[in-house]
Amino acid sequence: MGEALRQALLAQYAAHKSWSVKLHWDNLVALAERRPDLAPVPSYSTVRRFLEAHGLEKRRPLTARLTAGALMAEARLAEREVRSYEAEYVNSLWHWDFHHGSRKVLTPRGEWHTPVLLGVLDDRSRIACHLQWYLAETAENVAHGLSQAIQKRGLPRAAMSDNGAAMTAAEITEGLARLGILHQTTLPYSPYQNAKQEAFWGPVEGRLMAMLEDVPDLTLATLNEATQAWVEYEYNRKIHSEIGQAPITRFLAGPEVTRPSPDSATLKLAFTRTERRTLRKSDGTITIEGHRFEVPNRYRHLTRLELRFASWDLTLVHLVDEHTGTVLCRLFPQDKTRNASALRRSLEPVTAEPIAIKPAGGMAPLLASLIERRAATGLPPAYLPKDEGEVR
Repeated sequence: MGEALRQALLAQYAAHKSWSVKLHWDNLVALAERRPDLAPVPSYSTVRRFLEAHGLEKRRPLTARLTAGALMAEARLAEREVRSYEAEYVNSLWHWDFHHGSRKVLTPRGEWHTPVLLGVLDDRSRIACHLQWYLAETAENVAHGLSQAIQKRGLPRAAMSDNGAAMTAAEITEGLARLGILHQTTLPYSPYQNAKQEAFWGPVEGRLMAMLEDVPDLTLATLNEATQAWVEYEYNRKIHSEIGQAPITRFLAGPEVTRPSPDSATLKLAFTRTERRTLRKSDGTITIEGHRFEVPNRYRHLTRLELRFASWDLTLVHLVDEHTGTVLCRLFPQDKTRNASALRRSLEPVTAEPIAIKPAGGMAPLLASLIERRAATGLPPAYLPKDEGEVR
């Protein structure tokens, strides 16, 4: 191959890494017809051997969007090696992600929706901690699914997900931190870092969804019921080709770093966001997303309040101590109709210490001291008296 042809081929590969060798060769032939300096073009086998010798393999594009982040991820993949890994302990690392199903489900409103599957896997044992189909990829569904996975398998040490909005919502990141779970996210446009989770979608589609091909009018309830049966009685009990044993067997064999799961109420309170509000002194309320909540009068001396709530469920709003994080009380929405009954509680004292009784009268000590200081100078008053005599 001549130098001009080599440079043309390298430039063509740099611009189109996803092309096959045959497509590169066909385009070189077409280019040589327009540029005689590139002729003659060698055979297809020669071009293939040249690309292989230089490590120029066909690469699938990471994303269809050529953004700055996508280009950085592609360059990083070309410059850094990729290695498989496995956690040393059971429940030391979980993987979780959403997968868009290949079939639509029929809702009770007569609408077709493409469901999304939240999957949570343990890195070492490959056990499916929890699988559940939802109608949307939201932070509410992430918290719902993770809570069930924790109650089934215990608290993990760390969890890995991508950088989606639902994965990195305040309720999720703060909830994982409160539970002592290290949240690790993959690099942008780098799904291969969560490869175990991505590979899991293969048997989901190849076995589970394939067995539902002839089910007419598939509903979300039916899909979830079938999924639970498949994952617990086939996937988790079937010999895994990579680890050589069933995921449930390896999960139980350990070694493990599992911590006991909190109760449902604690998990629900954990997956909340923390925000601060200023207390409205006029009626003792604060505002959350356009709704007013009444604060007990014993906290009326606080100016800034720290609240914990989930954006999708304002039925549970809690006032917490901003220094210790202790839950002080639950806040309820303002009921203006009930307040119109004119019944009012007596104000509870903010402190148990008695308040000193105000003196009956007399000049304030500070002002009396100032007058004495001025009189001690011996100077006349700095004004001209007028109308200060006795009235006749």
